[in-house]
Amino acid sequence: MGVLLSHLIPTRKEAPTSISRRAARRPLILVFIAAAMPLALFAGWVVFLNAQQQRRGSQAAAVETLDSVVNRLASEISLQLEIAETVAASATLDKPDLDAFYREATRVNEARPLWQTIQLVDPDGNQVLDVSRPLGDGMRATADRENFEQILKTRKPAIGGIGPRGPITGKRVVAVRAPVERDGQLKFVLTVALVPDAISQILKSAGAPAGWVGFVVDAKGNIVARTFGEQSELGQSASATVRQAIASAPEGSYVKTTPAGEQVDSIYKAIPGTSGWSVHFGIPTQELNGPVQRSAIFLAGGGVLSFVLALTLAWYTIRDISLRRREQEAQAALALSASEERRRLTIDAADLGVFSCDFSTREALVSPRARELLQIEGARSEGDTSVPIDRMLSSIDPADQQKFEASLLSCRTGNVAIADFRTAAPRSRWLRASGRLSRLDENNLDVVYGVILDIDETKRAELERQQLLRRLSEAEENERRRIARELHDQIGQTVTGLLLGLKNLEPLLGTSPKRKLGLERLNWLQGLARGIGRDIHQIASDLRPTALDDLGLYKALEAFCAEIQRRFGISVDFQPLGRRDRLGQDVEIAVYRAVQEAVNNVVKHAQARNVSVVIDRRTAELRIVVEDDGNGFDFQEFSQGESRHAKLGLSVIEERLTLLGGSLAIESEPGHGTSLFMRIPVPIEEMGYVPDPDHVD
Repeated sequence: MGVLLSHLIPTRKEAPTSISRRAARRPLILVFIAAAMPLALFAGWVVFLNAQQQRRGSQAAAVETLDSVVNRLASEISLQLEIAETVAASATLDKPDLDAFYREATRVNEARPLWQTIQLVDPDGNQVLDVSRPLGDGMRATADRENFEQILKTRKPAIGGIGPRGPITGKRVVAVRAPVERDGQLKFVLTVALVPDAISQILKSAGAPAGWVGFVVDAKGNIVARTFGEQSELGQSASATVRQAIASAPEGSYVKTTPAGEQVDSIYKAIPGTSGWSVHFGIPTQELNGPVQRSAIFLAGGGVLSFVLALTLAWYTIRDISLRRREQEAQAALALSASEERRRLTIDAADLGVFSCDFSTREALVSPRARELLQIEGARSEGDTSVPIDRMLSSIDPADQQKFEASLLSCRTGNVAIADFRTAAPRSRWLRASGRLSRLDENNLDVVYGVILDIDETKRAELERQQLLRRLSEAEENERRRIARELHDQIGQTVTGLLLGLKNLEPLLGTSPKRKLGLERLNWLQGLARGIGRDIHQIASDLRPTALDDLGLYKALEAFCAEIQRRFGISVDFQPLGRRDRLGQDVEIAVYRAVQEAVNNVVKHAQARNVSVVIDRRTAELRIVVEDDGNGFDFQEFSQGESRHAKLGLSVIEERLTLLGGSLAIESEPGHGTSLFMRIPVPIEEMGYVPDPDHVD
């Protein structure tokens, strides 16, 4: 991007000293002294205004730097929290398998230079393992109990404050913690000891105005990083003025006095997502106000000297105005260059690749990082390189090339394009491209600017998560099938034996006067045993209907709807559309469970009289609609309310559909019922037929 804007920066500069030297050589005419007096005063006034503008410019630059640092620190801390949360989701902690997790955590810790160690702490605050020490070595109680108690209370990842110096390493670290939850219970708290060097680097490279001092304060008011004096100040408590300002508002300004008696003007802002961290920038008040004070003195002196040097000052004023205009143009060019440099630093720090595509010429301008991410061979230039768009597309996996190009072309309609794609084999990685039209020339619909981000780890983690959820779903169905079989084969047979035994007791009652009473009690016991048998059969059927395995999805749903109508008196209309061939087992299970959950929600909450279930089988997808004429609800209020059971049921449906690449849409209105629209893509080979290419759904 720097090359794209380099032609906008002027390079012709004229030294102001040479201009003033030539001006001093001009002869002066004393006749115009009286006329030159107001010009001298005007010159002094211009200097005064310029000093004030310089002061405001320094403050504005500091505010811009503060916002930049806050955004970058928030992004960095958010990234560390996400990584810690990912490590906490490791499958090795399910059992848990501490040996396997110790090896896995050691590899993760070694791959991240800013991580000093990874610890696992139980809910009582006792360390279970520490990758910086041998597994099983004597552990100690965790530090920063306040942050640890916050994790126990909120069950959300959080960053703590800077800790004391380590007894062995001598370093201060920041604790990044994430809960390790399994089956709704908190098993451990994962703690990452983060060295605050990354925070210091962001602070030092922020490009603050000369003379400004920056520092970062954690939620307890301790200094985490400084632009200088870091070794002596790191971990020390900030002044009372700083802590009072933080407590009063998340951002603002304050004036404090240093131990040396010097006043300092400071601005600060809280970092989102850190529970109280803040960034501060300050400059000595005298240094900030000095130019204004000096310009005021110069204004007074100009008034006195105007009586003697009016013509000189008048001529100098004219030349000075011209000179200042040139200086401002040069300063604007330098500011543009500095802004572009900050942009490049931001892009480099975010590990982004930059590119622009001109679809009129089919040429792309690609930065070095973008070439590295796309694995474009042959382009060795250190700067931005022009390559054909087709060559750029050839570095993308053939299955994703059309999606990538179509996403960029969609920018012509004013959209912001976002596309996830894979690079070509054999070194395939997941990347994300974001593009949009240029804001400088919105009428040019052929040039798209974009960035590329490496999301390989995130994408693969998501795929692993989906695979884990698939395995959990399969395990759940297998367990349902096993329990249903045991209920039917073992307990069902026992109840049958009980009925036969009770039947065989009738002849043993004899002809005594109490025979009638005995037969009544025996018949009552037989009825109770038959009821138990029916309940066991119903439970087994609910757990895993045999019709789903033996007859397929449609027969199982038809039987389910008939059973709901029989048991609860609700009219359930089941309408299958299209072919009724068997689908894949995972698709049939997901659809059956989704419809089962939806209808059960209607029975429990909707107070409906009629329910309609429609399954529409299309060329490459399955569409399911469940509608009722019940109470309905306001979806926005429902999502914020306390109907946890209903929301849980909908989330279970959505999760099952998501595992198969499907989606769920909900339409509801109070008093007018609810409609659920489910969609699952199904490969053509699972549909049992080859579609007609001329057929359109």
